[in-house]
Amino acid sequence: ASGERYALSASLDNARHLSSLLRAVHFQDHATCLATASGLRVTVEDAKCIQANAFIQAEIFQEFSVQEESVMFRISLSVLLDCLTIFGTSSLPGTSTALRLCYRGYGNPLMLFLEEGGVVTVCKINTQEPEELLDFDFCSTKVVNKIILQSEGLREAFAELDMTSEVLQITMSPDKPYFRLSTFGNAGSAHLDYPRDSDLMEAFHCNQTQTNRYKISLLKPSTKALALSCKVSIRTDAQGFLSLQYMIRNEDGQICFVEYYCCPDEDITEAEL
Repeated sequence: ASGERYALSASLDNARHLSSLLRAVHFQDHATCLATASGLRVTVEDAKCIQANAFIQAEIFQEFSVQEESVMFRISLSVLLDCLTIFGTSSLPGTSTALRLCYRGYGNPLMLFLEEGGVVTVCKINTQEPEELLDFDFCSTKVVNKIILQSEGLREAFAELDMTSEVLQITMSPDKPYFRLSTFGNAGSAHLDYPRDSDLMEAFHCNQTQTNRYKISLLKPSTKALALSCKVSIRTDAQGFLSLQYMIRNEDGQICFVEYYCCPDEDITEAEL
């Protein structure tokens, strides 16, 4: 196999580094994979309203080789996760599943060679034509407000807020209440405020007051990434599009990112606020 020319080949000492990140974006069955010299990006979308991206940098892999400028394919994320955890999800202490991943190019299956304790399993997963992805056009120059929070602060918020609410309202402002999360559920309205000098707040860059609502059903999948993360960057642009970027540190201390983009709910009137 080593003599063959692959469009993409990569190896990883511990397949769990990849499977835990993919699980954080697994809210739809299919994903689009894009490999470039800088690493692997796995994108999942739903209803043209939300997009999740898991970024696995080339440095995370022990070997990472892409023969073309970029290699792109669509794959069943459910099947990929089943294959990556074929030896089970909880390894014995000191053992890990080694992974070698190979793809010959367009129309070919993605091949996984998994080895644990001297046992090797080979999986071939059919790939599909990639679909065109949403472009949220979320570049740093268009960001209006940005804060960086320790993830525990947001985890507590999701635990406390009323998830019977259809929407989560986010207010970001240079003045009080600075950063407010609100829900409107069966038990009434609930608000959670974070002062800008809170211990949980790592950075606070708010240029103007913005209040936007987002469907909780769209944000719920991102709680998987939140559970794994240590920090979260929350950004909005002038249209109210939301970017949640989760910083995730794996068992070896390496940093990866999972990013969620979410479009705002239909316009809300000043009266409603």
